[in-house]
Amino acid sequence: MLLPRLRGASSVPISLDTERMPRLKNVIAIVEDDAAMLKSIERLLGAHDYATSPFTNAEDFLNSPIRHRTAALILDIQLPGMSGLELARHLLDAGSTIPIVFITGDEKEATRREALALGCIDYLQKPFELKQLIRALEPGRRW
Repeated sequence: MLLPRLRGASSVPISLDTERMPRLKNVIAIVEDDAAMLKSIERLLGAHDYATSPFTNAEDFLNSPIRHRTAALILDIQLPGMSGLELARHLLDAGSTIPIVFITGDEKEATRREALALGCIDYLQKPFELKQLIRALEPGRRW
C-alpha cells in the first residue's frame, strides 16, 4: 500500500492539520539523534512511498499526536535523555503494539538480547544497508 509522505522538521509541528490526520494513520516514526542518519532514513522511506515523521529524541515522540497514528517505529537505542530501550519499555507498559525496528551502533550482545526480548521486529547494527530497513518494514513481515 502506498502511503502519503509527511514532511517535517525534527518533530511534528504544533499546528498539525487535523483534517489530514485520518490519512496519516500509517506513519513510520523515526527516532534518531544523528541528523545525517535521520535524513538518510527519511529519504529512503520517502522514495519507497512511506509517510514519515522524524524525531530527534524519545520525549518528542511520546508527546506527539503522531504517536497514536504510528504504524511502525524506527528507533535508535542510544538517544539523549530517554534511551530507545527505555522508550520501548514505556510503550510496552502502556499497552502499545507498535512494531519497532531498533537501529544501533552498539555491538554488545546484551543490548541485542534486550531489544529482542522487548519484541522488536528487527535489530540493525550501524552501519547497515538501507535495503535491510526496507525489508524489515515489508507488509506481512512479522507485523
